[in-house]
Amino acid sequence: MSDDYPKRGAKPKTLFERFSALFDSEPETQEQLLDILHGARERDLIDDDAFSMIEGALQVASLKARDLMVPRSQMDVVDIAQTPDEFIPFVMSTNHSRFPVVEGGRDHVIGMLLAKDLLHFYTEKDFDVRDNLRPAVFIPESKPLNILLREFRESRNHMAVVVDEYGGVSGLITIEDVLEQIVGDIEDEHDYDEDEDNIIADRGGRVRVSAWTAVEQLNEFFKVELSDEDADTIGGLVTSSLSRMPRRGDKIILEPFEFEVLRADARQVHVLMVRQLAQEELELLQEKTAHEETD
Repeated sequence: MSDDYPKRGAKPKTLFERFSALFDSEPETQEQLLDILHGARERDLIDDDAFSMIEGALQVASLKARDLMVPRSQMDVVDIAQTPDEFIPFVMSTNHSRFPVVEGGRDHVIGMLLAKDLLHFYTEKDFDVRDNLRPAVFIPESKPLNILLREFRESRNHMAVVVDEYGGVSGLITIEDVLEQIVGDIEDEHDYDEDEDNIIADRGGRVRVSAWTAVEQLNEFFKVELSDEDADTIGGLVTSSLSRMPRRGDKIILEPFEFEVLRADARQVHVLMVRQLAQEELELLQEKTAHEETD
């Protein structure tokens, strides 16, 4: 019997075994593995969706909670000082299923309120919001997403409050935010409107930008004059500079900015992190460029 055909009863080869068979040596780094996956996609061994999910699963460990959180300013919260009659219309207008409950300001989250628990307000005469709060989960901005996903799964919790090094609330992150990095966009009740909030600054001086943001809008935000001759949007500008489809984790410098791709699939870029380079960094970059040109 020919070796080209599996023997009867033989265990089928796994997807990874089939990939490995295409190469003389096994990948030793994640970058080499991603190159193999890109080659497999080009050979039509896997489709774009499968490639995006595998790539997302590999790269999710390099992202932190701060990279994906809903910013503090975009959080929909319930103030414990309000009565149910006062905040229930707001709860109904958002269509969220759970809310952080604060006392005396957004930095003091005292628990989580599930919208379904408000049904008790209409059935119990002595309803008290405090008695119906669920414990809030707090995580640092630096929490790796792969660890956070495992904790979400083990605790069956779907939401966490992200805090900075001083204990102040930075934002909110859900299990859907993490899963989006693997399977692509999910309609999430806590997604912010990226059409209205294309540019969102964090406390670390970085800015999260939708790939659909116009170059002109970014220029107005930073008071700079980044050229828009090659593309109208930030995503298009980065793609044009790379001369290929950007991947998650790609970093590119377009003076005076450093762009990092946070979310992308095989077809387009979705979200980038932008950092304005310090004057010292720009001078070093210019010296390096001048030296390379003379060589």
